[in-house]
Amino acid sequence: MTIKVGLVGYGTIGKRVADAVSMQKDMELIGITGHSYSYKMEVAKRKGIKIFSMNGTGDFKNNGITPAGNFENLFDEIDVVVDCTPKKIGRANKEKYYVPKKMKAIFQGGEKPDIAEASFVAQCNYDEALNKDYVRVVSCNTTGLCRTLHPINQNYGIDSVHATLVRRAADPWDIYHGPINAVVPVLELPSHHGPDVQTVLRDVNIFSTAMAVPTTLMHMHSVTVDMKKDASVGDILDLFKKTTRIRVVRNAEKIRSTAEIMEFAKDIGRLRSDMPEICVWEEGIGVEGKKLFYLQAIHQESDVVLENMDAIRAVTGFKDGKKSIEMTNKSLDINGF
Repeated sequence: MTIKVGLVGYGTIGKRVADAVSMQKDMELIGITGHSYSYKMEVAKRKGIKIFSMNGTGDFKNNGITPAGNFENLFDEIDVVVDCTPKKIGRANKEKYYVPKKMKAIFQGGEKPDIAEASFVAQCNYDEALNKDYVRVVSCNTTGLCRTLHPINQNYGIDSVHATLVRRAADPWDIYHGPINAVVPVLELPSHHGPDVQTVLRDVNIFSTAMAVPTTLMHMHSVTVDMKKDASVGDILDLFKKTTRIRVVRNAEKIRSTAEIMEFAKDIGRLRSDMPEICVWEEGIGVEGKKLFYLQAIHQESDVVLENMDAIRAVTGFKDGKKSIEMTNKSLDINGF
């Protein structure tokens, strides 16, 4: 069965989800939605993606694009919608469109957890999303924390976690937001990231703090874990190396920063220079007794794209989570070079 997918929102995440869907052998991208003409719509047109207009056709036709229909016409042709709109818009779309049309929908981490029946990270809780109507793929930071904490919890147990998130100020394209010459603390304790992790890893006791800094490339996490069992640095390193969607990078490779991770992604030919794997520094792993320390980098533009592919399969009844992860990974060359 080919899963017919519609995409609402063609921004930072949406355009990546659209490309990823097109690369899945068991999926077909029926179309995307657009509010008005922009270079993003021009790119979609040149890729042969159908565009469904949300605000009439005049602006599109004036710029050489004939929409395939209006916003609601898209729903007549699809099995599931992936909503990649900015936060709060997805909730409005759910009530106005998805619920009345009985349309399965996948939301992003900007929405509150109660928008969906499950918050989702594929390798942690795939089965919770099986055949659900509404699933929320958690944020880039939450996804990153879940991917590394889950195998630690499975193999060594976790008493508690403290994670400090050093967040990028804005995405690279964003000319409107972000500090220019400041470090901005998140004056909320815990930051929302820890409670969000617990929507996926319910038994993990985690406390998170965060700050925003003047960079656009990636987020950085400093993670301290109190484990229930002893482990060595070598044990943790081996665990990360064999865990899917985690990439161990090394200072010895001259990968010493987020900038060099992004340059590495370019050099290995990644689409849009993306790095969907969570990057953990080998030299940044430390153990004292049962206390584990590590540093990881999160590419905020791409890590959740993988989860969206697996969520699409889960809500439409594909039961084998491990197989879904393998299919997604193969199509996008995850844990390749």
